[in-house]
Amino acid sequence: MTDLTHDMIPRRGLFGRFAGAMVVGLAGLATTPVRAQSATAPSDGPDWPGVLKGRHRQVVDAYDANAGFPLAFAYTFLAPYGPPSVNSSAATAVVVLRHGAFPIALGDEMWRKYKIGESFKILDPETKAPAVKNPFLHPKSGVLVVDDMALDRLLANGAVIGACNIALQVQSKMLAGNAGVSADEAAKEWAANVVPGITIIPSGTWGVNRAQEGGCTYCAGGG
Repeated sequence: MTDLTHDMIPRRGLFGRFAGAMVVGLAGLATTPVRAQSATAPSDGPDWPGVLKGRHRQVVDAYDANAGFPLAFAYTFLAPYGPPSVNSSAATAVVVLRHGAFPIALGDEMWRKYKIGESFKILDPETKAPAVKNPFLHPKSGVLVVDDMALDRLLANGAVIGACNIALQVQSKMLAGNAGVSADEAAKEWAANVVPGITIIPSGTWGVNRAQEGGCTYCAGGG
């Protein structure tokens, strides 16, 4: 369709190599909370995405960066209803950034410091090289397929966006060596550098479920 689509086709093999690390990470994350909660009633979790205002609601399950198209899908869902200032109550888009799409939630400095573009084979559509900044955050006009699919514009237009904490923990640990820091330091730094307006949620699949319970239809966002 465009150079963007051609140059940023998701590399399935990369996350295949990381599958073992993800399983180990999940196991490690699961053990402590289970023991801690065993003596008390289970929590229902945080109130996310909260009360959604739009009459029409859709959640984009962004499980792969997919050249930024999960963001484009949120944009194309909202676009038919017109500008948010006119139709703010007509539609609400929810985006869950998990697994391979989680890095979209991070600010530019994390992409540079942890070599996210190089490690996850995500190209910057402007330079056609491994991204050293978040290519979907504050891009120059004309770089993305549609300017309004940019992360910052979706947030400004009322999209509700959550980012998977399990992906944050596992991926920051995997890339900690790129920045010469410990796994704990990396996790804390990633959490502190999630783009303002994005909520860190317990897990991505949890977020997809909660959005559907809140009345959202489902849209797959991967490649």
